[in-house]
Amino acid sequence: QVVFALNQTLLQQESLRAGSFQIPYTTEDLIKHYNCGDLSSIIFNHDTSQVPNFINASLPAHERITAQEIDSYFRQELIYKRNERMGRRVKALLEEHPDKSFFFAFGAGHFMGNNTVIDVLRREGYEVEHTPAGQAI
Repeated sequence: QVVFALNQTLLQQESLRAGSFQIPYTTEDLIKHYNCGDLSSIIFNHDTSQVPNFINASLPAHERITAQEIDSYFRQELIYKRNERMGRRVKALLEEHPDKSFFFAFGAGHFMGNNTVIDVLRREGYEVEHTPAGQAI
């Protein structure tokens, strides 16, 4: 699986350099949607937007299965579990110091897709509000 993932990543990078493959959104798109609090946009709804996408229809069936297994592993290990850990850390701090105020700042990756840090905290009963860019807190 590691060799497959490496080969697919290299093929994608070669396609990007050759101009035959384009990322569906730019860094500017990410910044705009993040600043606007548009976390439900199509950009932020891809669980795998933070990791390489190995699944494509041109792969033979056995390679497509390998790609799906790797995608599932990345999603679970690199995204969902990380957000669970971050959410638990926030919750622990809030419960350990109920008399204090906190300001938590996260990178955009913690708000992408499903099972975000916000989702974790809301499942725990916390109310999370978005503060738009430029608005005083």
